[in-house]
Amino acid sequence: MPDATTPASDDILRVEDLKVHFPVMQGVVIQKQVATVKAVDGISFTLKRGETLGLVGESGCGKSTTGLAVLRMLPPTEGRIVFEGEDIAGHDEERMRGIRKRMQMVYQDPYGSLNPRMRVRDIVGEPLEVHGLGDDRRALRERVSALIAMVGLLPDMADRYPHEFSGGQRQRIGIARAMALEPSLIICDEAVSALDVSIQAQVVNLFMELQQRLGLTYIFIAHDLAVVRHISDRIAVMYLGKIVEIATRDELYRDPLHPYTQALLAAIPIPDPELEATRPQQIISGEVPSALRPPPGCRFHPRCPHAMDVCKTTEPPLKGRPGGRAVACHLHP
Repeated sequence: MPDATTPASDDILRVEDLKVHFPVMQGVVIQKQVATVKAVDGISFTLKRGETLGLVGESGCGKSTTGLAVLRMLPPTEGRIVFEGEDIAGHDEERMRGIRKRMQMVYQDPYGSLNPRMRVRDIVGEPLEVHGLGDDRRALRERVSALIAMVGLLPDMADRYPHEFSGGQRQRIGIARAMALEPSLIICDEAVSALDVSIQAQVVNLFMELQQRLGLTYIFIAHDLAVVRHISDRIAVMYLGKIVEIATRDELYRDPLHPYTQALLAAIPIPDPELEATRPQQIISGEVPSALRPPPGCRFHPRCPHAMDVCKTTEPPLKGRPGGRAVACHLHP
């Protein structure tokens, strides 16, 4: 494990060598597998209770697939997913039903993730009814009202439909729904990327306020490193199905070790035009390779300005370093 220094007793989640591969089939009547998409290809990380782990990287790097696999909404191909001391990687739907009360997701699209034919009251209360906790109608109504107030919405909004709300308000409804079963782990999958910048700040602050009040644990998936820096305790950087660097937020932004991390941070604009104009540009050349045919050795080497011969043939392991950080790069043996 890259951060084995973390005490096991504090871990709410431990992911070990997780792989999620998708077969590519060919043929109509008789199908045969002709290739494999390695969306997530052997990642490991731990998550402490009450912590926020940011998961960042370019589109298609496997961030959302990782989140779905942790929730067992996608079946893992290999690896272990130890949630609150129980390996859930091989659980069937029946065994996952009770566990899913303790792990929930807030989705990227606040427009598509809410049923347009249901009132807000029913959307927020649906998880309680699905898990058999809505038999007492009065208690259910009170619980839903408390959840709606918890995310900053007014009581009379409970009887409206999703189309009557702004994007930020809809995402608050999604957060209230995720909170209904009092989960210990929430996976936020690009939960603010579809919102205006000013609204993003409000929603991120709401996440942090709820975490402080309720002791929640988050995996915060995003591509906006400025947002991730604001909310995360630690950050894992993914590239083409692999984690290439894990560090605390301050360490990562102060001293990024992997060339891919360095390029991502260099792309964050500075709100000072004069300072921005004098900053050296660090542009990643080329396109992200296909997960169907990842390059040999280090997967970043075709785009890396520091690539060496060893990078083209030997895949660097994710090696732990002092302070609990880890990096997968031949420049840092």
